[in-house]
Amino acid sequence: METLDYLVIGGGSGGVASARRARRYGAKVALVERAELGGTCVNRGCVPKKIQWNAGDLAERLTDLADYGILVGGEVTLDHARLHTGNRAHVRKLNQIYAGHLASEGVDVIPGTARFAAPGVVAIGDKQLTAQHILIATGSRPVVPAVPGAELGITSDDWFELDAVPKRLLVLGGGYIAVELAGIARALGGVVTLACRGPLPLSRFDDLVRRTLADELIQRGVAFVPNWLTASLERTPDGLVARGPDGTTFGLFDAVLWATGRRPNIDELGLETIGAQLNLDGTIAVDPYQATSVPNTYAIGDVTARPQLTPVAIAAGRRLADRLFGGQPEACVDYDAIPTVIFSHPPIGVVGLTEEQARAQYGDAVRVYVTRFTNLYHAVTARKSVTAMKLVVAGEEERILGIHTVGQGADELIQGFAVAVKMGALKADLDRTMAIHPTAAEELVTLH
Repeated sequence: METLDYLVIGGGSGGVASARRARRYGAKVALVERAELGGTCVNRGCVPKKIQWNAGDLAERLTDLADYGILVGGEVTLDHARLHTGNRAHVRKLNQIYAGHLASEGVDVIPGTARFAAPGVVAIGDKQLTAQHILIATGSRPVVPAVPGAELGITSDDWFELDAVPKRLLVLGGGYIAVELAGIARALGGVVTLACRGPLPLSRFDDLVRRTLADELIQRGVAFVPNWLTASLERTPDGLVARGPDGTTFGLFDAVLWATGRRPNIDELGLETIGAQLNLDGTIAVDPYQATSVPNTYAIGDVTARPQLTPVAIAAGRRLADRLFGGQPEACVDYDAIPTVIFSHPPIGVVGLTEEQARAQYGDAVRVYVTRFTNLYHAVTARKSVTAMKLVVAGEEERILGIHTVGQGADELIQGFAVAVKMGALKADLDRTMAIHPTAAEELVTLH
């Protein structure tokens, strides 16, 4: 039986990053993956989604060209087949890049499904491997509620394989995926309804962001249905219908997209064989060093209760390799003040605590600064879009606890401000920073 220094189960961004880092330290490494390299992010998530978002953004901006004096003749249409072909070609290129890096660096990639045969022993088909350290990085998959007719809907995994944007689309959910795909579909010409179980989408985000995004989606033509629970989906001769617990129905739709959460891909791992402890939400329990309850067995990314963000999984995988093979015994990820972007229409960029979270911790010591304005881009356009920003600070020194932005450019500006928050910046530090005019970002250094 072959013995490795490090066996990584899962070829997503986190698993690949950890395997490559361990190999650079001289470890003997193998990686098991049953599907395409790159995981959800590369194949059915971040990358193809951002390409579609770009297409939607361009489609929206097309309506502004005449206001800027740029006249384009002829009817504008979407060639979805061309967009789809280009999108998948880029994804395949990334698959090849991942494979090339692993091969050139000496990581053995084993296709197949891994299952624990015993602690420290993994079976892939008829083959068994032992390893001093094993990492679980198998990601997550969409959740489809167990309601009658659920199979009539699709998930985000299916979305990127569609031949066209559905003409009449119902998106069920209120998280990242729901608002992103609803915005993309609307920008690309679909008639879109977004239904979520709460009063507003994005329940874990600051209220300013939630309300602004809901208003902006409605302004763009998305029909928003709050406080909705789906009891069943039904197919009629004219399209799909959603039914609520009280019998209320709405429709008709050509497609229904389930965006109601994700669950970890651990069902086939045989974790019960090794006695791995799980959290109440079904994720694998890990300590700050990514260690599970089983000695020398670790987990990163979406199989844990950590933020489900690709850079978080990559960082966790690299820090783990640093600790196990790089002589850095204290290496681990700092999960405080992680910035994130939602590629909605318009985009959202946030870092740190929401106002509600800050007040729960610091009470009356919290102060907020808020601004709402129309980006200069829209000075001459008939189409308007609001930008909103909130700065959350605490104490006499007004240490910055959170920054929340929604509007054009929010996705790009938040990265730099996240550095300031991570370094413990005060509002006075922003005040002393010279504004760059005219930009949206300058509003954050001129708040009063």
